[in-house]
Amino acid sequence: MPRHIRTGDTVMVTSGNDKGAVGEILRVLIKKDRVVVKGVNVRSKNIKPSQTNPKGGVIKQEMPIHMSNVSPVVEGKPARLRFETQKDGAKVRIGVVRDNSGKKIEKVISSVHSADARSTGK
Repeated sequence: MPRHIRTGDTVMVTSGNDKGAVGEILRVLIKKDRVVVKGVNVRSKNIKPSQTNPKGGVIKQEMPIHMSNVSPVVEGKPARLRFETQKDGAKVRIGVVRDNSGKKIEKVISSVHSADARSTGK
């Protein structure tokens, strides 16, 4: 099943303590269906003293959240995604959002496969 988000996407948190926060995806944890978003779900973590850090201490770190709680941002709003194969054979991700008057706004977020890669079937 294709994922609706990828590393580097700008996303908005749609539920949870950080609802409404916007950030960039740093990592995608595929096996756990979680993502790490920059500046979201920041927790304090105690670090034991070690050879590299002899004093130890407390650091702030972004923790993973479930990927169903984030949506890609299009025109400043959380968008739904769909995948479409264009006429030249390229597969793209399209973000769909409605403006204030109710009209659909569609924007190509990124290319999944280029036309050259799709033409060979590999």
